[in-house]
Amino acid sequence: MSDRTQRVEKLIASAKDRILVFDGSWGVLIQNKGLEEQDYRGDRFQAFKGQMKGNNDILNLTRPDIIADIHDEYFGAGADISETNTFCGTTIAQDDYELDAEAVYDINFEGAKIGRQRADAWTEKEPHKPRFLAGAIGPLNKMLSMSPDVNDPGARSVTFDQVYETYRHQVKGLYEGGVDLYVIETITDTLNCKAAIKAIRDLEAEGHERLPIWISGTITDRSGRTLSGQTVEAFYNSIRHAKPFAVGFNCALGAELMRPHVASLSRVSDCFVSAHPNAGLPNEMGSYDETPEQTAAHIEKWAKDGLLNVVGGCCGTTPAHIEAIAKAVEGVTPRQPVEDKHTLRLAGLEPFEMA
Repeated sequence: MSDRTQRVEKLIASAKDRILVFDGSWGVLIQNKGLEEQDYRGDRFQAFKGQMKGNNDILNLTRPDIIADIHDEYFGAGADISETNTFCGTTIAQDDYELDAEAVYDINFEGAKIGRQRADAWTEKEPHKPRFLAGAIGPLNKMLSMSPDVNDPGARSVTFDQVYETYRHQVKGLYEGGVDLYVIETITDTLNCKAAIKAIRDLEAEGHERLPIWISGTITDRSGRTLSGQTVEAFYNSIRHAKPFAVGFNCALGAELMRPHVASLSRVSDCFVSAHPNAGLPNEMGSYDETPEQTAAHIEKWAKDGLLNVVGGCCGTTPAHIEAIAKAVEGVTPRQPVEDKHTLRLAGLEPFEMA
Protein backbone atom coordinates (compact mmCIF):
# COMPACT_ATOMS: atom_id res chain seq x y z
CA MET A 1 0.00 0.00 0.00
CA SER A 2 1.45 3.37 -1.02
CA ASP A 3 1.93 6.25 1.41
CA ARG A 4 -0.74 8.21 -0.44
CA THR A 5 -3.26 5.37 -0.16
CA GLN A 6 -2.61 5.19 3.57
CA ARG A 7 -3.19 8.94 3.88
CA VAL A 8 -6.46 8.69 1.96
CA GLU A 9 -7.65 5.91 4.26
CA LYS A 10 -6.77 8.07 7.28
CA LEU A 11 -8.64 11.00 5.75
CA ILE A 12 -11.83 8.99 5.28
CA ALA A 13 -11.55 7.44 8.74
CA SER A 14 -11.00 10.87 10.28
CA ALA A 15 -14.08 12.28 8.53
CA LYS A 16 -16.21 9.49 9.96
CA ASP A 17 -14.86 10.12 13.45
CA ARG A 18 -15.06 13.92 13.72
CA ILE A 19 -15.82 17.13 11.89
CA LEU A 20 -12.76 18.02 9.83
CA VAL A 21 -11.47 21.57 9.62
CA PHE A 22 -10.35 23.15 6.36
CA ASP A 23 -8.21 26.26 6.00
CA GLY A 24 -9.36 29.82 5.27
CA SER A 25 -8.72 32.59 2.78
CA TRP A 26 -5.38 32.64 1.00
CA GLY A 27 -5.91 35.92 -0.77
CA VAL A 28 -6.28 37.97 2.39
CA LEU A 29 -3.05 36.59 3.87
CA ILE A 30 -1.08 37.16 0.67
CA GLN A 31 -2.43 40.71 0.41
CA ASN A 32 -1.32 41.39 3.98
CA LYS A 33 2.28 40.50 3.06
CA GLY A 34 2.66 43.77 1.16
CA LEU A 35 4.37 42.10 -1.80
CA GLU A 36 5.79 44.04 -4.72
CA GLU A 37 6.14 43.25 -8.43
CA GLN A 38 9.58 41.72 -7.88
CA ASP A 39 8.16 39.18 -5.43
CA TYR A 40 5.90 37.90 -8.19
CA ARG A 41 8.54 37.92 -10.91
CA GLY A 42 11.44 36.36 -9.04
CA ASP A 43 14.33 35.38 -11.30
CA ARG A 44 12.32 33.24 -13.69
CA PHE A 45 9.86 35.85 -14.94
CA GLN A 46 12.05 38.96 -15.22
CA ALA A 47 11.53 39.20 -18.98
CA PHE A 48 7.75 38.82 -18.96
CA LYS A 49 5.81 41.81 -20.23
CA GLY A 50 2.99 43.43 -18.32
CA GLN A 51 2.20 43.31 -14.62
CA MET A 52 2.67 40.05 -12.74
CA LYS A 53 1.65 41.45 -9.35
CA GLY A 54 -1.69 40.00 -8.29
CA ASN A 55 -1.03 36.58 -9.80
CA ASN A 56 -0.94 34.85 -6.43
CA ASP A 57 -0.46 31.36 -7.89
CA ILE A 58 2.93 32.31 -9.35
CA LEU A 59 4.26 32.75 -5.80
CA ASN A 60 4.59 28.95 -5.67
CA LEU A 61 7.56 29.49 -7.98
CA THR A 62 8.89 32.86 -6.89
CA ARG A 63 8.17 33.04 -3.13
CA PRO A 64 7.64 29.44 -1.93
CA ASP A 65 8.63 30.56 1.58
CA ILE A 66 5.47 32.67 1.84
CA ILE A 67 3.26 29.81 0.65
CA ALA A 68 4.86 27.41 3.14
CA ASP A 69 4.28 29.94 5.92
CA ILE A 70 0.58 30.21 5.09
CA HIS A 71 0.16 26.43 5.21
CA ASP A 72 1.86 26.52 8.60
CA GLU A 73 -0.42 29.29 9.84
CA TYR A 74 -3.53 27.31 8.99
CA PHE A 75 -2.24 23.96 10.22
CA GLY A 76 -1.15 25.69 13.40
CA ALA A 77 -4.63 27.17 13.81
CA GLY A 78 -6.13 23.68 13.84
CA ALA A 79 -6.84 22.89 10.18
CA ASP A 80 -6.85 19.20 9.26
CA ILE A 81 -6.81 20.01 5.54
CA SER A 82 -4.99 22.80 3.74
CA GLU A 83 -5.30 23.49 0.04
CA THR A 84 -2.67 24.21 -2.56
CA ASN A 85 -2.17 27.77 -3.76
CA THR A 86 -3.50 26.87 -7.22
CA PHE A 87 -6.98 28.40 -7.34
CA CYS A 88 -6.19 29.98 -10.74
CA GLY A 89 -3.67 27.34 -11.79
CA THR A 90 -5.05 26.59 -15.25
CA THR A 91 -3.82 27.50 -18.71
CA ILE A 92 -7.09 29.36 -19.36
CA ALA A 93 -6.88 31.49 -16.20
CA GLN A 94 -3.13 32.08 -16.55
CA ASP A 95 -3.55 33.21 -20.14
CA ASP A 96 -4.30 36.64 -18.64
CA TYR A 97 -0.62 36.73 -17.66
CA GLU A 98 0.54 35.08 -20.91
CA LEU A 99 2.09 32.13 -19.07
CA ASP A 100 2.79 29.02 -21.11
CA ALA A 101 1.71 25.47 -20.28
CA GLU A 102 5.09 24.59 -18.76
CA ALA A 103 4.86 27.42 -16.23
CA VAL A 104 1.27 26.50 -15.38
CA TYR A 105 2.23 22.87 -14.78
CA ASP A 106 5.05 24.05 -12.52
CA ILE A 107 2.63 26.24 -10.53
CA ASN A 108 0.57 23.16 -9.70
CA PHE A 109 3.45 20.73 -9.21
CA GLU A 110 5.47 23.05 -6.98
CA GLY A 111 2.38 24.25 -5.13
CA ALA A 112 1.56 20.64 -4.27
CA LYS A 113 5.16 19.91 -3.26
CA ILE A 114 5.19 22.84 -0.83
CA GLY A 115 1.90 21.80 0.75
CA ARG A 116 2.92 18.14 0.90
CA GLN A 117 6.09 18.98 2.79
CA ARG A 118 4.25 21.13 5.33
CA ALA A 119 1.40 18.63 5.82
CA ASP A 120 3.91 15.83 6.42
CA ALA A 121 5.89 17.99 8.84
CA TRP A 122 2.78 18.73 10.91
CA THR A 123 1.72 15.08 10.87
CA GLU A 124 5.14 14.07 12.14
CA LYS A 125 4.93 16.74 14.83
CA GLU A 126 1.37 15.80 15.88
CA PRO A 127 0.76 12.19 14.79
CA HIS A 128 -2.55 12.09 16.69
CA LYS A 129 -3.86 14.71 14.23
CA PRO A 130 -2.76 13.84 10.68
CA ARG A 131 -2.76 16.69 8.17
CA PHE A 132 -3.95 16.40 4.58
CA LEU A 133 -3.39 18.33 1.36
CA ALA A 134 -6.18 19.22 -1.06
CA GLY A 135 -5.36 20.18 -4.63
CA ALA A 136 -7.29 23.41 -5.25
CA ILE A 137 -9.13 23.52 -8.58
CA GLY A 138 -10.92 26.83 -8.97
CA PRO A 139 -13.50 28.12 -11.44
CA LEU A 140 -12.49 29.57 -14.76
CA ASN A 141 -13.05 33.07 -16.07
CA LYS A 142 -14.93 31.44 -18.95
CA MET A 143 -18.14 29.41 -18.71
CA LEU A 144 -19.58 26.57 -20.78
CA SER A 145 -23.20 27.13 -19.73
CA MET A 146 -23.52 30.86 -20.35
CA SER A 147 -22.82 33.17 -23.25
CA PRO A 148 -20.39 36.09 -22.92
CA ASP A 149 -22.48 37.96 -25.52
CA VAL A 150 -25.93 39.18 -24.44
CA ASN A 151 -26.92 39.40 -28.11
CA ASP A 152 -26.01 35.78 -28.86
CA PRO A 153 -27.18 33.27 -26.22
CA GLY A 154 -25.55 30.42 -28.08
CA ALA A 155 -22.07 31.95 -28.15
CA ARG A 156 -19.30 30.39 -26.07
CA SER A 157 -15.73 31.58 -25.55
CA VAL A 158 -14.46 28.02 -24.92
CA THR A 159 -15.42 24.47 -25.84
CA PHE A 160 -15.89 21.55 -23.46
CA ASP A 161 -12.72 19.97 -24.84
CA GLN A 162 -10.71 23.11 -24.08
CA VAL A 163 -11.99 23.25 -20.50
CA TYR A 164 -11.35 19.54 -20.08
CA GLU A 165 -7.77 19.90 -21.32
CA THR A 166 -6.99 22.85 -19.05
CA TYR A 167 -8.22 20.92 -16.02
CA ARG A 168 -6.44 17.75 -17.09
CA HIS A 169 -3.18 19.71 -17.25
CA GLN A 170 -3.78 21.11 -13.76
CA VAL A 171 -4.79 17.79 -12.20
CA LYS A 172 -1.69 16.09 -13.55
CA GLY A 173 0.56 18.67 -11.88
CA LEU A 174 -1.31 18.47 -8.58
CA TYR A 175 -1.23 14.68 -8.54
CA GLU A 176 2.46 14.43 -9.37
CA GLY A 177 3.20 17.05 -6.70
CA GLY A 178 1.61 14.85 -4.05
CA VAL A 179 -1.94 15.93 -3.12
CA ASP A 180 -4.22 13.61 -1.11
CA LEU A 181 -7.51 14.76 -2.63
CA TYR A 182 -8.89 17.29 -5.08
CA VAL A 183 -11.22 20.15 -4.15
CA ILE A 184 -13.15 21.53 -7.13
CA GLU A 185 -14.38 24.71 -5.49
CA THR A 186 -16.30 27.93 -5.96
CA ILE A 187 -18.23 26.29 -8.79
CA THR A 188 -20.41 28.74 -10.67
CA ASP A 189 -20.93 26.57 -13.76
CA THR A 190 -21.77 22.89 -13.26
CA LEU A 191 -20.64 22.00 -16.78
CA ASN A 192 -17.16 23.36 -16.07
CA CYS A 193 -17.16 21.21 -12.94
CA LYS A 194 -18.08 18.14 -14.99
CA ALA A 195 -15.09 18.79 -17.24
CA ALA A 196 -12.84 18.80 -14.17
CA ILE A 197 -14.41 15.57 -12.89
CA LYS A 198 -13.84 13.89 -16.25
CA ALA A 199 -10.22 15.06 -16.31
CA ILE A 200 -9.63 13.47 -12.90
CA ARG A 201 -11.36 10.22 -13.74
CA ASP A 202 -9.62 9.88 -17.12
CA LEU A 203 -6.19 10.26 -15.52
CA GLU A 204 -7.16 7.62 -12.97
CA ALA A 205 -8.07 5.30 -15.83
CA GLU A 206 -4.56 5.87 -17.20
CA GLY A 207 -2.78 4.92 -13.98
CA HIS A 208 -3.25 7.63 -11.35
CA GLU A 209 -4.34 6.40 -7.94
CA ARG A 210 -7.99 7.11 -7.26
CA LEU A 211 -8.12 10.09 -4.92
CA PRO A 212 -11.17 11.57 -3.19
CA ILE A 213 -12.97 14.38 -4.99
CA TRP A 214 -14.48 17.17 -2.91
CA ILE A 215 -16.94 19.35 -4.84
CA SER A 216 -17.92 22.78 -3.52
CA GLY A 217 -20.36 24.97 -5.40
CA THR A 218 -21.36 28.59 -4.92
CA ILE A 219 -24.84 29.96 -4.31
CA THR A 220 -24.45 33.45 -5.68
CA ASP A 221 -27.35 35.21 -3.93
CA ARG A 222 -30.48 34.66 -1.86
CA SER A 223 -32.24 32.98 -4.78
CA GLY A 224 -30.64 29.70 -3.73
CA ARG A 225 -29.22 29.02 -7.19
CA THR A 226 -25.78 28.75 -8.71
CA LEU A 227 -24.74 31.32 -11.32
CA SER A 228 -25.66 28.86 -14.08
CA GLY A 229 -29.15 28.62 -12.59
CA GLN A 230 -29.35 25.34 -10.69
CA THR A 231 -31.01 24.81 -7.34
CA VAL A 232 -29.14 23.03 -4.54
CA GLU A 233 -30.74 19.65 -5.28
CA ALA A 234 -30.28 19.98 -9.05
CA PHE A 235 -26.59 20.80 -8.55
CA TYR A 236 -26.17 17.74 -6.34
CA ASN A 237 -27.95 15.46 -8.82
CA SER A 238 -25.66 16.74 -11.56
CA ILE A 239 -22.42 15.78 -9.83
CA ARG A 240 -23.29 12.80 -7.63
CA HIS A 241 -22.16 10.40 -10.39
CA ALA A 242 -18.61 11.34 -9.38
CA LYS A 243 -19.20 9.63 -6.02
CA PRO A 244 -17.61 12.57 -4.22
CA PHE A 245 -15.90 12.33 -0.86
CA ALA A 246 -17.77 15.50 0.09
CA VAL A 247 -20.04 18.07 -1.50
CA GLY A 248 -20.81 21.52 -0.19
CA PHE A 249 -20.79 25.26 -0.73
CA ASN A 250 -18.30 28.07 -0.29
CA CYS A 251 -17.83 31.78 -1.02
CA ALA A 252 -20.41 34.42 -2.06
CA LEU A 253 -22.37 34.27 1.20
CA GLY A 254 -21.53 34.45 4.88
CA ALA A 255 -22.48 31.66 7.26
CA GLU A 256 -25.81 33.21 8.25
CA LEU A 257 -27.12 33.32 4.68
CA MET A 258 -25.49 30.08 3.58
CA ARG A 259 -27.08 27.89 6.24
CA PRO A 260 -30.43 27.11 4.50
CA HIS A 261 -28.60 25.95 1.37
CA VAL A 262 -26.23 23.71 3.30
CA ALA A 263 -29.25 22.33 5.19
CA SER A 264 -30.95 21.49 1.89
CA LEU A 265 -27.84 19.70 0.71
CA SER A 266 -27.53 17.84 4.00
CA ARG A 267 -31.04 16.41 3.56
CA VAL A 268 -30.21 14.76 0.22
CA SER A 269 -26.48 14.01 0.19
CA ASP A 270 -25.30 10.44 0.62
CA CYS A 271 -21.71 11.67 1.01
CA PHE A 272 -20.07 14.05 3.47
CA VAL A 273 -21.25 17.68 3.49
CA SER A 274 -18.92 20.68 3.67
CA ALA A 275 -19.15 24.44 4.04
CA HIS A 276 -16.55 27.16 4.01
CA PRO A 277 -18.40 30.49 4.05
CA ASN A 278 -17.07 34.01 3.83
CA ALA A 279 -16.58 36.09 6.96
CA GLY A 280 -19.99 37.66 6.40
CA LEU A 281 -20.76 39.89 3.43
CA PRO A 282 -18.25 42.48 2.18
CA ASN A 283 -18.62 46.06 3.37
CA GLU A 284 -18.58 49.17 1.16
CA MET A 285 -14.79 48.90 0.85
CA GLY A 286 -14.85 45.24 -0.12
CA SER A 287 -13.52 44.07 3.24
CA TYR A 288 -15.07 41.56 5.63
CA ASP A 289 -16.03 42.62 9.14
CA GLU A 290 -17.29 39.38 10.72
CA THR A 291 -15.08 38.43 13.65
CA PRO A 292 -13.74 34.91 14.26
CA GLU A 293 -16.14 34.57 17.20
CA GLN A 294 -19.15 35.55 15.08
CA THR A 295 -18.29 33.14 12.26
CA ALA A 296 -17.57 30.31 14.69
CA ALA A 297 -20.85 30.88 16.55
CA HIS A 298 -22.83 30.39 13.34
CA ILE A 299 -20.91 27.26 12.40
CA GLU A 300 -21.18 25.78 15.87
CA LYS A 301 -24.98 25.84 15.50
CA TRP A 302 -24.76 24.12 12.11
CA ALA A 303 -22.52 21.43 13.55
CA LYS A 304 -24.71 20.76 16.57
CA ASP A 305 -27.73 20.50 14.27
CA GLY A 306 -25.99 17.69 12.40
CA LEU A 307 -25.38 19.46 9.09
CA LEU A 308 -21.60 19.21 8.71
CA ASN A 309 -18.64 16.93 8.10
CA VAL A 310 -16.05 19.42 6.85
CA VAL A 311 -15.93 23.15 7.62
CA GLY A 312 -13.56 26.03 6.98
CA GLY A 313 -13.52 29.59 5.73
CA CYS A 314 -13.46 31.48 2.45
CA CYS A 315 -13.10 35.20 1.66
CA GLY A 316 -12.11 37.35 4.63
CA THR A 317 -11.36 34.47 6.97
CA THR A 318 -7.96 34.22 8.65
CA PRO A 319 -6.11 31.73 10.85
CA ALA A 320 -7.92 33.35 13.79
CA HIS A 321 -11.26 32.40 12.19
CA ILE A 322 -10.08 28.85 11.59
CA GLU A 323 -8.85 28.53 15.16
CA ALA A 324 -12.22 29.70 16.48
CA ILE A 325 -14.08 27.33 14.14
CA ALA A 326 -11.88 24.39 15.14
CA LYS A 327 -12.63 25.01 18.82
CA ALA A 328 -16.35 25.44 18.11
CA VAL A 329 -16.74 22.05 16.39
CA GLU A 330 -14.34 20.10 18.60
CA GLY A 331 -16.10 17.08 20.04
CA VAL A 332 -19.30 17.65 18.02
CA THR A 333 -20.62 14.48 16.37
CA PRO A 334 -20.26 14.66 12.58
CA ARG A 335 -23.26 14.41 10.28
CA GLN A 336 -24.27 10.96 9.06
CA PRO A 337 -24.73 10.74 5.26
CA VAL A 338 -28.25 9.83 4.19
CA GLU A 339 -28.89 6.35 2.86
CA ASP A 340 -28.74 6.04 -0.90
CA LYS A 341 -32.28 5.24 -2.04
CA HIS A 342 -31.05 3.99 -5.45
CA THR A 343 -33.59 6.09 -7.32
CA LEU A 344 -33.24 7.82 -10.66
CA ARG A 345 -32.23 11.43 -10.04
CA LEU A 346 -32.02 13.88 -12.93
CA ALA A 347 -31.48 17.61 -13.15
CA GLY A 348 -31.78 20.61 -15.39
CA LEU A 349 -32.20 23.84 -13.51
CA GLU A 350 -34.55 21.94 -11.18
CA PRO A 351 -34.19 18.40 -9.78
CA PHE A 352 -36.26 15.42 -10.89
CA GLU A 353 -36.49 12.16 -8.95
CA MET A 354 -38.29 9.03 -10.11
CA ALA A 355 -39.25 6.70 -7.26
